[in-house]
Amino acid sequence: MTRIAIRSTFLVVLVGVALAAGPVTAQTPHTHDHSFGDAEKWAKVFDDPQRDAWQKPHEVIRALALKPDAVVADIGSGTGYFAVRLAHMLPQGRVYGVDVEPDMVKYLAERAKREGLGNLFSRAASPGDPRLPEKADLIVLVDVFHHVENRDRYFSKLRDALKPGGRIAIIDFRMQSPEGPPKAARISPEQVKSELKQAGYLLDREHGFLPNQYFLVFRPAKP
Repeated sequence: MTRIAIRSTFLVVLVGVALAAGPVTAQTPHTHDHSFGDAEKWAKVFDDPQRDAWQKPHEVIRALALKPDAVVADIGSGTGYFAVRLAHMLPQGRVYGVDVEPDMVKYLAERAKREGLGNLFSRAASPGDPRLPEKADLIVLVDVFHHVENRDRYFSKLRDALKPGGRIAIIDFRMQSPEGPPKAARISPEQVKSELKQAGYLLDREHGFLPNQYFLVFRPAKP
């Protein structure tokens, strides 16, 4: 990939979830690099209810123990799988769904209006900057980390987008998971921990309840 930041809309693995009943082991590198310009089409894939069984979105959000008025940024939010749920569960908070794909940004803005979520805001990112309008209590990247290039620079810069005490949550596919992108495209949790340490973070918590993904929470290291 040539873009520094996130490829939009989570992972192409979800294409396999929607189009096939079995594991996504047949996914090819070409499929992995698919374009995501047609948000209406991809919404049926990314928001497929079958995803809930292994993604466990409500358990993930509860595990993050957010305050009712938390400010959350979902980087690579796509059609809003997590952003919409976060907005529902944080009615006093503010949720920013951030994506580099214009059609996804437009789709999420329309979805927020359609579902009456006045606390959900769709924002266009640039490849190297999520362009958050305010500092966040939590920044979450779900199935996005392995799409980020120049990660040391990206995550070092991302520290400035966090409030004091703010956290970054990274969820991505385990190396041995039957679901997910091609194994050559995956990044181990050990490498994520190492890279985030280099970028100035400490591991705060590691959750093990997701069947296919690791779930790591980091805080900026004190200067």
